Formats: sequence, C-alpha cells, structure tokens
Amino acid sequence: MIHAVIEQWHAHMRGELKNGLDILLDDNCVFLSPIVFTPQVGKEITKMYLMAAGQTLPGEKAASDKPKDDSTKFRYTKEVLDGNTAVLEFETTVEGKYCNGVDIITCNDEGKIIEFRVMMRPLQAINAVHRQMGEALEKMTK
Repeated sequence: MIHAVIEQWHAHMRGELKNGLDILLDDNCVFLSPIVFTPQVGKEITKMYLMAAGQTLPGEKAASDKPKDDSTKFRYTKEVLDGNTAVLEFETTVEGKYCNGVDIITCNDEGKIIEFRVMMRPLQAINAVHRQMGEALEKMTK
C-alpha cells in the first residue's frame, strides 16, 4: 500500500494531484514537526503545516542574471519503503543554508496517510525554517 501512497505523494508534490492533501491525508492524521514539540492532530492542521512547508522549503530562486541552479531546490534524494512506512530523504537550501532531512510517512490499509513526521538538520537550517514556517502559518490563520 505504501508504494501507491508515495506515488500519489510525488504526484502531489509535482502539482499533478488536484486536492492532493485532501485525498492523501486521513481525517485523524498526526503531524510531527522538527520544531513543534506537541504532535499536531487532524487533517486540517496537518494540511496547514504541509502547505506552510511547501512555501518554506522550495529552495531559493536563482537571481535572474544567473543560470538556474536546481541544486538549491527541494528534492528527494533517497527513499526506503517497507510495509506501511516510507522514509524519504530530502535536500534543499533555506536562506543560503543547506538543509537535509527526512519525511517519515505512515499509511493505513485504506491508503491514507496517518502520520507525517519530519526530521531535519543542521540547526541553522532548522532555525531558518522555524522562522519562515511561523510567518507562513501566521498568514494562513489570519
């Protein structure tokens, strides 16, 4: 089941799955952030965090007078899928700082994501993401 869920996740990330988060997330999904201590429970809060991450982690845009450099954009570099769990390693750049992390995604037998856990390094990148995610979440809740 996890293989199909991750195929859909990648389609969502490419913008090819309309209402992707609504399709993928279980109503009782739990989001575990590298920044917030308390697990965030429920589809709506998980969607909000994932949408904020999408605004925060796309990587920096190259200056218009420079060649486009895809090495700073968010990309998955490795994936391990087993049973109902996937570990997707990612890299990006945030405020000029290299960011490396993993998304640990668990699904149920119905093919819905029931847990989305993010782990990230180094500390400088986490601090930048923390600030940017806070700003994005604040805009979403106004």
